Formats: sequence, structure tokens, C-alpha cells
Amino acid sequence: MAHGMVFLGFGKYVRADRIYALEPIVGDDRGNGRRTLVWVEGIPEPIVASRTQETILEEIDESTESGSVGRRRSRRGALMRHPQLFDAE
Repeated sequence: MAHGMVFLGFGKYVRADRIYALEPIVGDDRGNGRRTLVWVEGIPEPIVASRTQETILEEIDESTESGSVGRRRSRRGALMRHPQLFDAE
């Protein structure tokens, strides 16, 4: 089975099926290409992505959907399908 790759920005890609958490970067730590921390299975520290968690989720969804090539989902749809990733602590 082929696994889709997710673009994180600045030439970084990871396998969609290895991403287990997304953490938005907030406050003074955000900026200069720093938008989201991406936790990847097998890598002890998160990878800094220059893309938002919503766009990363969209790409994960697209890579795991079968038979729906070319179909794009809205950002709101990603929020509705994965609300636990956006809960404030």
C-alpha cells in the first residue's frame, strides 16, 4: 500500500500515516515560518512546520481518502473531523 506524503514547508515532507499530533504554535514563538509543531511516529522531537494545522489536516485527509482524487475539503471540515487537535487546554 502506498502512503501519501504531507508537505510541511521548507522542503520537509512526512508520511501522512506517521503523524499522530499537531500543535499550533502561539504567542511570540509563532512567526518566521513557524506555524505548527508536527509530532511524527519514530521522531522524538516535533518537526516545525511553516503551514497551519488546518492545511496539514486537509493534506492528511486527501492522502488517506480512496477514490476521491482531486476533491478538496474546507478548513472548517478539518476542524469538524478532528476537533481534539484544536481544543484549548
